[in-house]
Amino acid sequence: MNFSEFKNCLLTISEIIYFDNNEYLREKTSNPIKLKEMIDIAENLLTNTKSEDEKYFLMGTLGNLYRIYGEPQKAIIILSECIRIACDQKDSNREIVSLIRLGEAIKYNGNPIEALEIFNGVLDKCEADNNLLYVDFAMQHRGKCLLELGKIAEAEKCFEGALKLREHKGDVLLIESTRQALNFIK
Repeated sequence: MNFSEFKNCLLTISEIIYFDNNEYLREKTSNPIKLKEMIDIAENLLTNTKSEDEKYFLMGTLGNLYRIYGEPQKAIIILSECIRIACDQKDSNREIVSLIRLGEAIKYNGNPIEALEIFNGVLDKCEADNNLLYVDFAMQHRGKCLLELGKIAEAEKCFEGALKLREHKGDVLLIESTRQALNFIK
């Protein structure tokens, strides 16, 4: 499978990923075998690519897939490298996305307080850089982290803020995931 085919294959990944209501809406897979196949394909493509953009994309994808697959330590290593690449490229968007992904991996690895610090830092960075593109993601993930820490009222405020931003964006899938988080609280 080549890079383009892999990206197309990723469009169907939502068919095997769900939010677990028994674990604070953490992403899980209904098909670990298929998810592992996707990881193996991405690892192979990463080994063989010369493109920096493809490398960054594959590493970010692998970070998410390893986290969902239950290997957050591998995700943390890969996503830390994504942050280094983004910083070297002075790409604020990539840095923010990678930090959010890293925060999730750290939370899945049992460190919600450290993850919360990362999400707070992302929100600060978004404000400092006047970058509104990912504020809703940072708020959503900060809210999920607060939820796991038992800070329900603070989590709800984050979800409500994320929902307003997502309604403004008009992305139905993002709106639905935030509504699901608000419903989970209730």
